[in-house]
Amino acid sequence: MRLGLKFLSVVTSMAMLLILLGGALVTKTGSADGCGDSWPLCNGQLIPDPLTFETVVELSHRLVSGVSGFLVLALCVWAWISLGHIKEVRPLAFISFFFLVLQALIGAAAVMWGQSDAVLALHFGISLISFASVLLLTLIIFEVDQKLDATNIQLGSKMKKHIYGVILYTYAVVYTGALVRHKEASLACPDVPFCSNGNGWLPVDLNQWIQMGHRFAAVLTFVWILAAFIHAVKYYRHQKNIFYGWLTALILVIFQAVSGMLVVVTRLQLELALAHSLIISFLFGVLSYLTLLATRHTHN
Repeated sequence: MRLGLKFLSVVTSMAMLLILLGGALVTKTGSADGCGDSWPLCNGQLIPDPLTFETVVELSHRLVSGVSGFLVLALCVWAWISLGHIKEVRPLAFISFFFLVLQALIGAAAVMWGQSDAVLALHFGISLISFASVLLLTLIIFEVDQKLDATNIQLGSKMKKHIYGVILYTYAVVYTGALVRHKEASLACPDVPFCSNGNGWLPVDLNQWIQMGHRFAAVLTFVWILAAFIHAVKYYRHQKNIFYGWLTALILVIFQAVSGMLVVVTRLQLELALAHSLIISFLFGVLSYLTLLATRHTHN
């Protein structure tokens, strides 16, 4: 039974990742209207005709989201019943399913009635919370047989501030990145790293301010994670989960920055744009794991 729960948790985590990538693919290929304004049907049909590229992308995203919903529900119920005695399981199960339903409702509302760019930008962030919750459930399931021991954590107040601060700030930066996509501001500043537009380096319109604001916020994310990693090197090398957690976060934020620059340089090459979304999903997952560890800490 425990083996089956582990298998389901891994499959569900992968499915949630596909939702994130699928949503990014819909946005980046302009396929949001691929099924018209009908939901859950596509152009008023179960199997739409004709099947354009945009329709296939949007319909595939809906199908993956639907299947993932059943997987998340099954995982949450099974984990609730089998591991409900572990304090984090029931809250994570609730958050996983609640935010999955919420992102589905926002997506459906956007199809039928339209939404502002600000609200649509929340869609990715909400999906990210659901993914991170499922990922944490998976890690807890693998902890049960002590193959992944993360229960004896000792943290000082400074490290806790780093962990809580970085994940909240990174989530805000994710929102600015989603806003860049939905405002179609990805190439508002086609040069890296500054916005050279003939009038100096300062942005001159709203889209350029959104783009440069996201870049500045992303740089601060790197600086903060680097500072947290240096603190972990000095004081937490013996706590492998903390040390390697920050090391992984630092590597991912570097790849995230490089992929972001390449997206601009290559003028929105699709594979790089999807990699950019994938990396931030992994980064948020690692930061969520560190947050889980911080809630278990005992004072030094």
